[in-house]
Amino acid sequence: MSSIDASSGSQTVQINVGRGVIEGELVLPKAAVGIVIFAHGSGSSRHSSRNKFVASKLQSAGFATLLIDLLTSEEERVDVQTRHLRFDISLLAERVGFATDWVVQEPETSALSIGYFGASTGAAAALVAAARRPVVSAIASRGGRPDLAGDFLADVKAATLLIVGGEDHQVIELNRMALARLTKTAKAELQIVPGATHLFEEAGTLESVVDLASSWFSEHLASAMPTEGEIVVW
Repeated sequence: MSSIDASSGSQTVQINVGRGVIEGELVLPKAAVGIVIFAHGSGSSRHSSRNKFVASKLQSAGFATLLIDLLTSEEERVDVQTRHLRFDISLLAERVGFATDWVVQEPETSALSIGYFGASTGAAAALVAAARRPVVSAIASRGGRPDLAGDFLADVKAATLLIVGGEDHQVIELNRMALARLTKTAKAELQIVPGATHLFEEAGTLESVVDLASSWFSEHLASAMPTEGEIVVW
């Protein structure tokens, strides 16, 4: 189910997740070379200004993008009060999985190779989803918490890029620990952006994230082709 905003070329889509629906914003450039599904960080949404900035640059590079809310409207109302669902990695990963299935099944996107872009706790959700979805070819993480993916790290086969701010010292160490586990089963790299803190608010730092992610997806996503039979049922 979708509606198209002709002025922006974006489509608002609704994805059934069993207990309700989550909403997303799909942008599909002509001759797209792949699609990147965004998994936002704790307490954020598909309207995250940082993720929308990254998405717009990826669109300019020829990638389709899907920014999604990982919680239903009712769950968001509850989470505003309890703040617990935003840290439920299993639930968030399940929602990324539903979005992946939607992309695979939709005629407009079914032929596109799939990547994930995760931020904060959304990075862990993306990694867990990728471990369950071998159709995913590439992942980029911005200021992520890949360590929260736990034992699922050992099952990730997608090429994974971890991007962390140089001033985000604790998160750097957590990413290094996750990297050691990822490199046993997948190509994985850690890139540190000098002078950046956790939210990449410093001048030019988010642009560095875009450059790194775009290059990563161009190398590992644009050349990948979806393979039939690689969907895992939740």
